Amino acid sequence: MIYIFGYGAMAKAIASGLKGEIEFAVVGRNEEKLKNFAKEYNCKYYLLDGFDISGKIILLTIKPYALQEVSMRIKGEADILISILAGKSLIELQRIKANSYIRAMPNVAAKYKASTTALTGDKEAKEIALNIFSKIGSTVWLENDDEIDMATAIIGSGPAFLAIIAEAISDAGVINGLKRDKSNELTKGLFKSFAAIDEKFAIIKNSVMSPKGTTAEGISSLEEDGIRGKIIKAVRRTYEKSKKI
Repeated sequence: MIYIFGYGAMAKAIASGLKGEIEFAVVGRNEEKLKNFAKEYNCKYYLLDGFDISGKIILLTIKPYALQEVSMRIKGEADILISILAGKSLIELQRIKANSYIRAMPNVAAKYKASTTALTGDKEAKEIALNIFSKIGSTVWLENDDEIDMATAIIGSGPAFLAIIAEAISDAGVINGLKRDKSNELTKGLFKSFAAIDEKFAIIKNSVMSPKGTTAEGISSLEEDGIRGKIIKAVRRTYEKSKKI
């Protein structure tokens, strides 16, 4: 049994992926929201105040700023504390007592069992944590807090970056004369096709980019506009922001 603290977007995405795979319950302050969550995902719910975490596996999906408040409202010592809180180190998580601590960074694709989740923490809880998150997609074990913060900029925030790119590609299709539904369908197909290619990124690009060809013209335009540098800057600033939360 896993006890999910929180009922926001990521809690719902994870619950959707775990439903039918692992038993879970939800814990929070707002009883009305808890009831709605429990009804939607067919699970039990518990109020946060005075909740005893002793011997339990706790999954924190709350806002990072709420960590201190939550720690003051519960009692006991958890078996494993798993946190998806951006920027909150393993040391900071010790505000809540537990035998083992794990940091995880899944993304919204958990809802479709397609998340790539980065994890780090105590080796004693590694296999359990990997098993839990393997139910909602693939997993990558990292070595420390700093690597998780780096992963946050790619795994956690990346879907938003790709959404902007996807919108731009679809818009371009419409500008060129495609109907919106067809342009969206082609764009989604593009992302699915790209994810299936098991090659280095440079090899993929070079295999499509023939001399004086259409792709070469497009690549030239992207490089002239400095798109590569802007994407690198966005990921870098996201990482730096995660260190300040």
